[in-house]
Amino acid sequence: MKKLFSSNLFLMSMSVLVFIGGYLFIRIAYHFTDSMPFVQEIVLIILGTLATILITAMLLNKQTSVELDKEQSIKFIELKTETYQRLIDTIEEIVAAQDITPEILNKLRFNSHRLAIFASPSVLDEYHNFLNIFNKGVEDKHVSFSDADHISEALAKLTVYIRSDLLGELDKESLYTTQEISEQIMQNAQNY
Repeated sequence: MKKLFSSNLFLMSMSVLVFIGGYLFIRIAYHFTDSMPFVQEIVLIILGTLATILITAMLLNKQTSVELDKEQSIKFIELKTETYQRLIDTIEEIVAAQDITPEILNKLRFNSHRLAIFASPSVLDEYHNFLNIFNKGVEDKHVSFSDADHISEALAKLTVYIRSDLLGELDKESLYTTQEISEQIMQNAQNY
């Protein structure tokens, strides 16, 4: 970003230099070329062309920067989505297996580390709450129906935060409020 700024600064300073230099040159050449008016027009064409080239280069640099930022944002959202999906898949696997093995818990631990890289602070806070409920539910190394209900409810709360992290801006533009979306997610989790 710093390189781009210095490049734009260089192009802007060159544009200013071309305009000032051209103006001074025209003023001086005006007196010397009274008898040759076409020379003044040719100099103006050259100065206009140089200014156009410099301005176009500056705009292309800015466009490239915006496109790179956009591509980075898309890649980051894809990685976030993949991480969240892995987490939910792992939790589903744990609940479906019903018996907790060290291998399954290791998957959850590694997903925790991935989550720490990509998740927003609110997701990390809610994930901590989820882990507390999860750990209470699987203390006996077995997931009962009651434990699965508590884990599912905690996962639904976590899902609300995950959705907000991924789609928060789009949800704000929708017809539903954040609260209505949260309530719908919680109802869906309870009514399976």
